[in-house]
Amino acid sequence: MTLTIVCAGAYYWAGMSAFDAIGHSFSTVAIGGFSTHDASMGYFDSALVEMIAVTFMLIAAMNFSLHFIAWRGRTLRHYFVDSEVRVFLGIMLLVSIITFSYLLLTSTVNDHHLAFRQALFQTVSIGTTAGFATAEFALWPGFLPILLLMVSYIGGCAFSTAGGMKVIRIMLLFKQGYREVLRLIHPNGVFAIKINGKALPPKVVGAVWGFFALYVFSFSIMHLTLMATGLDVVTSFSAVTATLNNLGPGLGDVAENFGSINNTAKWVLSFAMLMGRLEIFTLLVVLTPAFWRR
Repeated sequence: MTLTIVCAGAYYWAGMSAFDAIGHSFSTVAIGGFSTHDASMGYFDSALVEMIAVTFMLIAAMNFSLHFIAWRGRTLRHYFVDSEVRVFLGIMLLVSIITFSYLLLTSTVNDHHLAFRQALFQTVSIGTTAGFATAEFALWPGFLPILLLMVSYIGGCAFSTAGGMKVIRIMLLFKQGYREVLRLIHPNGVFAIKINGKALPPKVVGAVWGFFALYVFSFSIMHLTLMATGLDVVTSFSAVTATLNNLGPGLGDVAENFGSINNTAKWVLSFAMLMGRLEIFTLLVVLTPAFWRR
């Protein structure tokens, strides 16, 4: 509630009307991405509004337990020592730099200030799965649209309002992969996977791999199903990505909205949104026959 009130106040101070400020604060802190205008955040054409949105999207995509600790302890130290937050901010920074550089190199945006605004805003908006827009990123050249969509697979931190697989799971997947490389080099070695200096039990790593396997399997089945309904590869890929990660905007026929695709695809994508928001396991457990047996 405090974050929402502060966000609304900041938007109002930046020039939004009271109605727009309140509406966008709800959508920003909840990482919903909905706007009171068809042009989304681009309607305001304000660098100040965009930077306020970036700030609160990043805050909302962080672990809310850290916000509670910061509130109770009156300190920001926990943000700097938490490895998940550091990796999350590092990914946002790296992708922003890549996007900014490529926009200038391809002369898509010649103004450095505007290129920085668009690169930073779209990276954070899509990376946190908020889905606000200030530019039609689907029309950007080369690999940028796919890169931004791929960042949405990572999403925000655990216990945040963001979608995606969550940064902590991606970290564990990489750490597990690196551990297997070390085991090949040192077969008799014992290597613990640690987060914030604490070793994790094997069942946690196993659960992450199980989640990842179900995620990839679910994505592949829905992607192929959408293609079977007549959608092209780019549209079906981005549509499943946008819905499974609770992002919103996609590419191809769903770059602006999902109104033009067929009804079967909409049913599949509706199911994908439920899976993504409930993080797959919850929904699949309910659909498992063993759950209903006494």
